[in-house]
Amino acid sequence: MSVVQEEHVLVVPTELFRDCGYFQGFTADTTAYLDRLLDPLQTSYRPRGLMEEDPSFKQLIPYCIFQHTADDGTVHVFGYTRGKGQGESRLHSKRSVGIGGHISTLDLDSDSVYDRGMQRELDEEVKINTAYNSHLAGLINDDSNEVGKVHLGVVHVFDCESPDIQPNEDDICEAGFQPVEKILSDIERYETWSQICLKAIYGG
Repeated sequence: MSVVQEEHVLVVPTELFRDCGYFQGFTADTTAYLDRLLDPLQTSYRPRGLMEEDPSFKQLIPYCIFQHTADDGTVHVFGYTRGKGQGESRLHSKRSVGIGGHISTLDLDSDSVYDRGMQRELDEEVKINTAYNSHLAGLINDDSNEVGKVHLGVVHVFDCESPDIQPNEDDICEAGFQPVEKILSDIERYETWSQICLKAIYGG
């Protein structure tokens, strides 16, 4: 009988993050962090189950936001409800505007482990049926709850030519683009990271 190997995810010491400059919430100043946090001499791969309960390490998570500007100039953002099959049980049934997940040992055979991991997560979760430009928007840190204490988000914004993003998993539910104003009016339904990003990027 074969034994299923537990996923090992990329982590950095929380102390290193603090040494780069501690913040709570959102920062657009990524240059002070990413070169050091993604230095292979600083990263390691550890069992995900242990890391979910160990705030002495931060799991680095690409957090990708898809936006589309309509002909009338209104900005729409892709959002969805997390189903019970999504990895982080503490976020089930929450609304989210972020697509992405853990970098893991699956991504090691690559020149850029981080980029490979982000692309793998995107391919698993959504079908991108439109041209887009993407940029690095900032970082999220939220130590106000147990999930946030063990994760650090790297926020990427995808500016899509058309609003043609489709779920690729059954657990990405009630998915689609909505005007930013509508999302902001219902922001309490969203997971904390989404709330932080929406307020920082769209002025909610």
